[in-house]
Amino acid sequence: MAESKITQREINNIVWKACDTLRPVMGSEQYKDYILTLLFVKYLSDVWKDKVEQYRIKYPDNEEMVQRQLQRERFILPEISNFDYLYQNRSEPNIGEIIDIGLTALEDANRSKLAMVFRSISFNSETVFGQTKQRNAIMKNLLVDFSALDLQPSHLEGNDIIGDSYEFLISKFAGESGKKSGEFYTPSEVSTVLAKLVDPQPGNRICDPTAGSGSLLIKMANEVEGKNYSLYGQENNGSTWALCRMNMFLHEQDSATIEWGDTINNPKLLENDSLMKFHIVVANPPFSLDKWGADTAASDQFNRFHRGVPPKSKGDYAFISHMIETTYEDVGKVGVIVPHGVLFRSSSEGQIRKKLIDENLLEAVIGLPANLFFGTGIPAAILIFNRGKTNNKDVLFIDASREFESGKNQNKLRDSDIEHIVSAYKSFKIATPITTEKGAIVEDKYSYRATIADIIENDYNLNIPRYVDTFEEEEEVDIKATHTNIIELKKQLTEVENQMENYLKELNLI
Repeated sequence: MAESKITQREINNIVWKACDTLRPVMGSEQYKDYILTLLFVKYLSDVWKDKVEQYRIKYPDNEEMVQRQLQRERFILPEISNFDYLYQNRSEPNIGEIIDIGLTALEDANRSKLAMVFRSISFNSETVFGQTKQRNAIMKNLLVDFSALDLQPSHLEGNDIIGDSYEFLISKFAGESGKKSGEFYTPSEVSTVLAKLVDPQPGNRICDPTAGSGSLLIKMANEVEGKNYSLYGQENNGSTWALCRMNMFLHEQDSATIEWGDTINNPKLLENDSLMKFHIVVANPPFSLDKWGADTAASDQFNRFHRGVPPKSKGDYAFISHMIETTYEDVGKVGVIVPHGVLFRSSSEGQIRKKLIDENLLEAVIGLPANLFFGTGIPAAILIFNRGKTNNKDVLFIDASREFESGKNQNKLRDSDIEHIVSAYKSFKIATPITTEKGAIVEDKYSYRATIADIIENDYNLNIPRYVDTFEEEEEVDIKATHTNIIELKKQLTEVENQMENYLKELNLI
């Protein structure tokens, strides 16, 4: 009888149940770090177990050769970092400290991949988990919960299961975390749209300067056939940066370069003391970030804000400017998710927007449905910038705001909605540019090919309704019939009121 393989659903259920151990003492925006770290350690331990078994079969009675082969694996697992070791010590009075020591040893043994990844959390924190007795009980319960998982690759239903499970859990935590979740997770369907629009190719350097937990970068990698690409990212939040590093590892993106720091005020992705350049830069930056660093932007050593300095209270164009300046000239592409204010706000933002359009960098403006993102119900848009537009100055406008699956807490893009957006964009790319002053409707109430003259006529305002007319003519009201209906309703109301008065009199209530 064939051995039953472990499914992603089973993993998800076990780990989600383990969250119950931490829910009484902290919110999901905090416990996600501990749950996902333990899942990561359990997976590494089970992969290691698989490798040990394989090498012992291959080299029977030769433990020295087994250990030599293990040292050549993509990661090294010290004995004190092994989940089985932690589980065996689950009843020790200093179990939180034992876990922390194990995580430090795991970092030190894999410095090129895991340096500093576990330094922002502690399983021995009294502030987080309470005093010793309570802390020990929590640690023991967590280890017992995770011991139910068998993540040996030879026992899993598929190679992508653990990475997909990690992504599933991050999305679940995002759903629980409310406003804070936008800091670390972009909904999968939105990431998919963005990845398909920018269309990464083999050999590309790809970057996300606000990487979050790395889901967008992984979507980008999935769009490229083969492994001939390189991934880069930077994330400002320490615990989110750690999640991103682990997420890359679980998706076998070990060579991804993910830096920790503030992209605007301290860009870390540098080459020869200049900003590193990429073929594709994508991001879902924090919407309208306040205090983003406007005071020092004018003297920026990399001259990223030569088109103008965005307002202090709205950093959207700071991220856009950074992204454009980090792409290769003539071939670089940028895909960025923005709030709609970016399309029409005036003052310094209006001046920057005008220069970007005059430089023929803007290629597409795509309006998304409301309530797609965790933590905010406002609708967003995707802007595509292309440094290789050459003589084509047209800009595609898409209003995709009405095509979605309605959800109780959050709306969702369906496969058909994604395909509609992507196919409209691809058709635009291969179509002949317009030679007239006026643009043209591509698809009624959905997309419009605008000329630069159209945009100038609108004072460089990119608000989508100025280009895509979605007006639906209302059915003509029959005034006479409506008036007759009102008279009849009033008559019925009078009859009901009289009947009610009779009932009250019979009951001696009036």
